[in-house]
Amino acid sequence: MDMPFEYYFIALSMLAGFVTLPRRKGPLYLRIFPFFLLVTLVTEIWAWELALKGITNTAHYNFISVTGCVFYLYILRHEIFLKRAKKIILIIMISYVILSLYNIFFGQKIDSFHTMTYSLGCFLIVAVSIYYFYELFQVPRSIDLKREPAFWIVSGLLFFYVCTLPLLGVVNYLYTFPDIINAALEQLITVLNVLLYSLFTIAFLCRINFKRFMLSSR
Repeated sequence: MDMPFEYYFIALSMLAGFVTLPRRKGPLYLRIFPFFLLVTLVTEIWAWELALKGITNTAHYNFISVTGCVFYLYILRHEIFLKRAKKIILIIMISYVILSLYNIFFGQKIDSFHTMTYSLGCFLIVAVSIYYFYELFQVPRSIDLKREPAFWIVSGLLFFYVCTLPLLGVVNYLYTFPDIINAALEQLITVLNVLLYSLFTIAFLCRINFKRFMLSSR
């Protein structure tokens, strides 16, 4: 069976991050982002191979989703200006990890997808993303958004989590849906993943002066 289509976009985004890594100075999250994508790609392939062997990978995705949510909140926190908001987001991150682990081990249990805390994580990312744009539009100076990595990253996160909240929030009940609906939902999630990682790729590449890059590479 062919590898899922969206994995190629994770790999492309990861490669873009590593290629641009030594060519620009930027915030810490941009420097560790490619390594996060590498771990994401490896773990996604591992989960896919488990599924091919008929081994459940629900616990695997429980921890992947929690890690992803916390990392994205960390990115958002870095891009927020207001110190009070930064402190609140840090408290939210710590509380979310504790609550998610409790839900995974003692609530919905590890053999079920943690839909309750996943939905909460989606809501938190959407809420902080909206606040990021609120602050962005309050900045008195002009910002070239097309060359601002955070703009592309947060745009991707906002769109992805707004759309996946109603989908993955009920993932434990998908087995009761007709096969044609499940297939359509899988295709939709694939499209959302492709868009998300495409915007991440743009975030890595947007600061490159391609004309200067081409001249320096000759």
